[in-house]
Amino acid sequence: MIYHNILVPIAFDADRDLQAQLSLARRLAAPEAQVTLMHVIEQVPSYAMSYISADYLAEARSAIRAELQDLAAEIPNARAQVVEGHPGRSIMDWAKANKPDLIIVASHRPGMQDLLLGSTAAHVVRSAHCSVHVVR
Repeated sequence: MIYHNILVPIAFDADRDLQAQLSLARRLAAPEAQVTLMHVIEQVPSYAMSYISADYLAEARSAIRAELQDLAAEIPNARAQVVEGHPGRSIMDWAKANKPDLIIVASHRPGMQDLLLGSTAAHVVRSAHCSVHVVR
Protein backbone atom coordinates (compact mmCIF):
# COMPACT_ATOMS: atom_id res chain seq x y z
CA MET A 1 0.00 0.00 0.00
CA ILE A 2 1.19 3.53 -0.76
CA TYR A 3 0.57 6.46 1.61
CA HIS A 4 0.38 10.20 0.95
CA ASN A 5 0.68 11.80 4.40
CA ILE A 6 2.98 9.97 6.79
CA LEU A 7 3.88 10.92 10.36
CA VAL A 8 7.05 9.44 11.82
CA PRO A 9 7.51 10.25 15.52
CA ILE A 10 11.23 10.13 16.27
CA ALA A 11 12.66 9.33 19.70
CA PHE A 12 16.40 9.78 20.07
CA ASP A 13 16.79 6.88 22.50
CA ALA A 14 19.88 4.70 22.31
CA ASP A 15 17.80 1.52 21.90
CA ARG A 16 15.74 2.82 18.95
CA ASP A 17 16.62 1.98 15.35
CA LEU A 18 15.80 5.22 13.54
CA GLN A 19 16.88 3.80 10.18
CA ALA A 20 14.15 1.15 10.32
CA GLN A 21 11.49 3.85 10.63
CA LEU A 22 13.03 6.00 7.90
CA SER A 23 13.47 3.07 5.53
CA LEU A 24 9.85 2.04 6.00
CA ALA A 25 8.66 5.60 5.38
CA ARG A 26 10.65 5.72 2.12
CA ARG A 27 9.21 2.38 0.98
CA LEU A 28 5.59 3.18 1.82
CA ALA A 29 5.48 6.80 0.62
CA ALA A 30 3.91 7.75 -2.69
CA PRO A 31 6.26 9.80 -4.89
CA GLU A 32 4.47 13.03 -3.91
CA ALA A 33 3.89 12.04 -0.26
CA GLN A 34 4.40 14.49 2.58
CA VAL A 35 6.45 12.86 5.36
CA THR A 36 6.70 14.60 8.73
CA LEU A 37 9.42 13.58 11.17
CA MET A 38 8.34 14.75 14.61
CA HIS A 39 10.18 14.83 17.89
CA VAL A 40 8.31 15.64 21.08
CA ILE A 41 10.30 17.37 23.80
CA GLU A 42 8.75 16.55 27.13
CA GLN A 43 8.27 19.56 29.35
CA VAL A 44 10.70 19.81 32.23
CA PRO A 45 8.86 19.70 35.57
CA SER A 46 8.76 23.04 37.35
CA TYR A 47 10.72 21.72 40.33
CA ALA A 48 13.63 20.85 37.99
CA MET A 49 13.65 24.08 35.99
CA SER A 50 15.84 25.87 38.54
CA TYR A 51 18.61 23.33 37.88
CA ILE A 52 18.63 23.76 34.09
CA SER A 53 19.76 26.93 32.37
CA ALA A 54 17.66 28.51 29.64
CA ASP A 55 20.74 28.42 27.38
CA TYR A 56 21.03 24.65 27.82
CA LEU A 57 17.37 24.13 26.91
CA ALA A 58 17.70 26.36 23.83
CA GLU A 59 20.87 24.56 22.70
CA ALA A 60 19.27 21.14 23.23
CA ARG A 61 16.20 22.16 21.22
CA SER A 62 18.43 23.52 18.45
CA ALA A 63 20.52 20.31 18.35
CA ILE A 64 17.37 18.17 18.19
CA ARG A 65 15.94 20.30 15.36
CA ALA A 66 19.24 20.05 13.41
CA GLU A 67 19.40 16.26 13.83
CA LEU A 68 15.77 15.91 12.77
CA GLN A 69 16.38 18.10 9.71
CA ASP A 70 19.36 15.92 8.75
CA LEU A 71 17.12 12.83 8.97
CA ALA A 72 14.38 14.54 6.95
CA ALA A 73 16.92 15.29 4.20
CA GLU A 74 17.16 11.52 3.62
CA ILE A 75 13.49 11.31 2.50
CA PRO A 76 11.94 13.17 -0.46
CA ASN A 77 9.34 15.79 0.62
CA ALA A 78 10.09 15.25 4.31
CA ARG A 79 10.02 17.97 6.92
CA ALA A 80 11.12 18.16 10.52
CA GLN A 81 8.89 19.31 13.34
CA VAL A 82 9.77 19.71 17.01
CA VAL A 83 6.95 20.16 19.51
CA GLU A 84 6.74 20.29 23.28
CA GLY A 85 4.38 18.27 25.41
CA HIS A 86 3.43 14.73 26.34
CA PRO A 87 4.56 12.38 23.53
CA GLY A 88 1.37 10.37 23.10
CA ARG A 89 -0.98 13.34 23.33
CA SER A 90 1.20 15.56 21.13
CA ILE A 91 1.39 12.92 18.41
CA MET A 92 -2.36 12.40 18.48
CA ASP A 93 -3.06 16.17 18.51
CA TRP A 94 -0.88 16.54 15.41
CA ALA A 95 -2.62 13.58 13.76
CA LYS A 96 -6.05 15.05 14.47
CA ALA A 97 -5.08 18.39 12.93
CA ASN A 98 -3.10 17.03 9.94
CA LYS A 99 -4.93 13.78 9.13
CA PRO A 100 -2.04 11.46 8.20
CA ASP A 101 -2.97 8.20 6.50
CA LEU A 102 -0.08 6.39 8.25
CA ILE A 103 1.88 6.77 11.48
CA ILE A 104 5.15 4.85 11.74
CA VAL A 105 6.06 4.61 15.42
CA ALA A 106 8.94 2.80 17.10
CA SER A 107 8.46 0.62 20.13
CA HIS A 108 10.69 -1.11 22.61
CA ARG A 109 10.15 -4.47 24.22
CA PRO A 110 7.40 -3.95 26.78
CA GLY A 111 8.32 -4.16 30.43
CA MET A 112 6.46 -3.96 33.71
CA GLN A 113 6.39 -0.14 33.59
CA ASP A 114 4.43 -0.34 30.34
CA LEU A 115 1.74 -2.43 32.00
CA LEU A 116 1.26 0.28 34.60
CA LEU A 117 1.89 3.47 32.61
CA GLY A 118 1.43 2.55 28.97
CA SER A 119 3.88 3.40 26.22
CA THR A 120 3.71 6.04 23.52
CA ALA A 121 3.38 3.38 20.82
CA ALA A 122 0.51 1.69 22.65
CA HIS A 123 -1.24 5.06 23.07
CA VAL A 124 -0.88 5.81 19.36
CA VAL A 125 -2.11 2.35 18.32
CA ARG A 126 -5.18 2.65 20.57
CA SER A 127 -6.02 6.25 19.61
CA ALA A 128 -5.14 6.69 15.93
CA HIS A 129 -7.81 7.03 13.26
CA CYS A 130 -5.41 5.91 10.55
CA SER A 131 -3.09 3.01 9.88
CA VAL A 132 -0.25 2.59 12.39
CA HIS A 133 2.90 0.61 11.69
CA VAL A 134 4.91 -0.28 14.81
CA VAL A 135 8.63 -0.86 14.27
CA ARG A 136 10.69 -2.78 16.80
